[in-house]
Amino acid sequence: MTPSGFAALEAELKKLKTEERPAIISAISEAREHGDLSENAEYHSAREKQSFIEGRIKELEGVLSLADVIDPRKLSGAIKFGARVTLVDEDTDEEKTWQIVGEHEANIEAGLLNIKSPIARALIGKDEGDSVEVRTPGGLRSYEILSIQYS
Repeated sequence: MTPSGFAALEAELKKLKTEERPAIISAISEAREHGDLSENAEYHSAREKQSFIEGRIKELEGVLSLADVIDPRKLSGAIKFGARVTLVDEDTDEEKTWQIVGEHEANIEAGLLNIKSPIARALIGKDEGDSVEVRTPGGLRSYEILSIQYS
């Protein structure tokens, strides 16, 4: 996991523990005051949200306790974890930039590519100027590696 990914998960955990958890406890106690719990939709909704929050807290605590944080700034050379890679699609000439990150911090819209994804697996070990063929759900795609940065 990258340092920024670790920090983002820590921030989410802190928010869940300090803001979300107390707010849902308050909502549950307020819903209890409305009387019969068997037909109280607010109470059941709040309990369901509490269950989700507690599950997410446990998940984040587990991920963070086992996380191996790797600082990409200390790396160089061929593509490996943490690399920011600029590619050009050889069919459409469309350029894309991805950073290869851990699965818990991956976000395609933000350009963060899961290291277990087909594109990331195809890129690992390659160098600038290399061509890579990737089997995607949309078919076989060919990319040329334009640049590799570790920042």
